[in-house]
Amino acid sequence: MAKKNIGPVLALYPCPVIVVGAMAGGKPTWTLAAHAGIMAHSHLMVSLVQAHYINKGIRENNKLSVNVVDASWLKEADRMGTVSGLKTDKSECFAWTMGENGAPLIDDAKVSIECEVDGNYELENFDNFICRILATYADESVLNGQEKIDYHTFKPVLFEFPTYEYFLTGEKIGNCARMNR
Repeated sequence: MAKKNIGPVLALYPCPVIVVGAMAGGKPTWTLAAHAGIMAHSHLMVSLVQAHYINKGIRENNKLSVNVVDASWLKEADRMGTVSGLKTDKSECFAWTMGENGAPLIDDAKVSIECEVDGNYELENFDNFICRILATYADESVLNGQEKIDYHTFKPVLFEFPTYEYFLTGEKIGNCARMNR
């Protein structure tokens, strides 16, 4: 089967939808993001357009939270991508709790990851924050008997960039490293 070259298109979508939280001006602020990824078992990367208001708070405090979105609060999360923190105070948009390490966590998020920024790789008007994971908080409703997140129960929302559509994670189709046994 021949493949057609469609150009230098980023084709790694869909990606998990997150709401990033940080303190700015002594108050929490939030932004919707889908550009986040794993860098190592101890680190993740969050990529945000440099013009975002939240970036200043992240740079000042070197702390942020990654709040993983599920369908139960998608509408509220989506709003964080349409309202500018420069023009609107977002501090009251969510009930929140301060994490043990100084990053605000969204109470409705069933999974939140508290991070410390180890570095910032600036590229094409994006801040790519390299973040060390300090703590992961999970609602007991999404944990299995081994205290691990159960993705049969917790279904993160995914975002597909070219069409701006949201999806839910799907059904299990196999076991990693056991498909050829």
